Amino acid sequence: MECRVLSVQSHVVRGYVGNKSATFPLQVLGFEVDSINSVQFSNHTGYAHWKGQVLTAEELNVLYEGIKLNKVNHYDYILTGYSRDTSFLGTVVDIIQELKKVNPNLVYVCDPVMGDHGAMYVPEKLLPVYKDKVVPLANLLTPNQFEAELLTGRKINTEEDAVEVMDLLHKMGPETVVLTSTDLPSKLGDQFLVALGSQKIDGTKISQKICMDIPKVDAVFVGTGDLFAAMLLAWTHQHPKDLKTACEKTVSVMHHVIKRTMAYANEIAGPGKRPSPAQLELRMVQSKADIENPAVVWAGTDWPQI
Repeated sequence: MECRVLSVQSHVVRGYVGNKSATFPLQVLGFEVDSINSVQFSNHTGYAHWKGQVLTAEELNVLYEGIKLNKVNHYDYILTGYSRDTSFLGTVVDIIQELKKVNPNLVYVCDPVMGDHGAMYVPEKLLPVYKDKVVPLANLLTPNQFEAELLTGRKINTEEDAVEVMDLLHKMGPETVVLTSTDLPSKLGDQFLVALGSQKIDGTKISQKICMDIPKVDAVFVGTGDLFAAMLLAWTHQHPKDLKTACEKTVSVMHHVIKRTMAYANEIAGPGKRPSPAQLELRMVQSKADIENPAVVWAGTDWPQI
C-alpha cells in the first residue's frame, strides 16, 4: 500500500536541512514524498553568506489549490518543521484541517521549532499559534526541552517534571510526544544527553514512557532535527504500537549519519582544525544503507520507576 507524505519545510540548494534532510531518507524507506518548500535558500544560515526566497502564505495556498484541483490531496502523513511567519503557519493549519477531513486517518508529525537552550529563534507571536492551533492537530510532536516548556508553561528539572510536561502535551492533542533532548542528567555520565518519549495506549489514559541516553558530539550540525522527525515518522509507521523500537531505530540512524559526517569532516579539515559548515553537511547519501536498516546501537529503557 502506497504511503504518501506532504512535507512543508525549508529547502537549500547545497547541503541538508528541512526537506533536503527529510525527503531522501523517507524515500529510501519506501515513502512517496510531496515537498512544499517554505524557503528556498542557497545554503543554510550557518554559513557566512546565504541568498534566496521565502514562500508567502498566499503562495503556499496557491500551491495547495493546485494539488486540490487535481484531486490529489490525499495524504497519509503531513510533516512540518521550521516556520517564522504567523500567517504562513496559519495557512499550514488550514491545510492540515482540510487534509484531515479528506483522510481522517492522516497522521500529523510536528516539530515545533521555536528555540533551544532558553532562547527563542522565532518571533514570540508564533507561540500562541503553536499552542492553540498547531499542537492540538498534531498526532506526533517532537519538541526539545525548551520548546516543551514553552508550550506547557512548566519547567523541567526532574524526571517527574518531564512526565508531567509530556502528559500535559498529550492533553493538548498529540498521542505521541518525544522530547528530543533534555538537560536531565544521564545515568551514563555527562557525555550523554537524555531523550524521553511517551505514547498513549489506545483507549486508555495509560502511556508507554521511554528514556534514551544519546552520546553528545562536539560539533554543530544543521538538519539533524529535521532528519530525526522524518525518521520518527518512518519508524513509528513501521512500529505503531512500539515507541521504544521506533526511537531506538531513529536514534541509531542519527548516530550512524553523524558518526560518518564527523569522520569525513575531520578528515577534510585536517588535524587540529575545526570543520567548516560546508564540511559538516550531513553525509546522507553515503548513509543510505544505515537509513534503510540501522544497526541499533543505543537501546531505550522503559520507565517502570515513574
